[in-house]
Amino acid sequence: MEPIGVLIFIFALLLIIALFSIKVVRQSEVYIIERLGKFHKEANAGLNIIVPFVDRVRAVVSLKQQTMDVPPQGVITKDNVNINIDTVVFYQITEPAKAVYEIENLQKGIAYLAITTIRDIVGKMDLDSTFSSRDSINTHLRDVLDQATDKWGCKVERVEIKDIKPPADIRDAMEKQMNAERTKRAAILEAEGKSQADITHAEGTKQAIILEAEAERESSIRRAQGFREARILESEGTSEAIRKIADAKAQEIKLVYGAIMEAKPNDHLVAIKTLESLEKVAEGPANKVFIPFDATKALGSLGAAKEIFNEK
Repeated sequence: MEPIGVLIFIFALLLIIALFSIKVVRQSEVYIIERLGKFHKEANAGLNIIVPFVDRVRAVVSLKQQTMDVPPQGVITKDNVNINIDTVVFYQITEPAKAVYEIENLQKGIAYLAITTIRDIVGKMDLDSTFSSRDSINTHLRDVLDQATDKWGCKVERVEIKDIKPPADIRDAMEKQMNAERTKRAAILEAEGKSQADITHAEGTKQAIILEAEAERESSIRRAQGFREARILESEGTSEAIRKIADAKAQEIKLVYGAIMEAKPNDHLVAIKTLESLEKVAEGPANKVFIPFDATKALGSLGAAKEIFNEK
């Protein structure tokens, strides 16, 4: 064989060996490597070297979170209603070697576990509870699946019930019940609204009557206060007028008395002034004249004086 042919053969052999020896693993993936039919190692992301013709790649396992639709299953509830439940499971492989060697088909195992667990959970509930307890069903189902798949190197992150389909006659009955409930709620809301409106109207009328009564009371109080203040002012004016008249009378008396005291009158002058006053009284239209007692004394004195003058 020529040297060039030998070199080409060696180069081709090395290339083949390199192709079988060098394995580039992508991110979020793991290669399960077997050596002579026995598990050897897990090849992580990056460049990996294996022994050609001795080592081989048993499986490529994805470490991403994966979803699996569980086929719709017929389940009989506690009240003997046959319903179909559609479920989706979210899981992630945490131990690739267990996922490859501990179970033949991981997704089938999860699906079978989900079906049996759903039938067990829903079989203990009535139809209404299955609709109102989705969250509790999801949580219970996730806990059971996560515990069961732990030995398979898998972690169940979440389980969701996508749909619950009862039979057609049950759906019609439920629809009629819902319509009746809506009508009932509408009637209740209408009655409550009318009641609230009547209460509001009554409260408004009551408030108006109270305000009117308070206004009338305030008006009466103000009128009474005005009348009282007017009476007080009138009384004060009358009192002031009387006081001023009394002061004037007192002043008049004081002036007359002062004038009399300055004149220093005697009994004869008083008697004469009295007679002058009587004369003016007698000139009036009255038929009778009342003579004071002091005036008679004065007249007696005048008579006695007249007799003395006559004797003389």
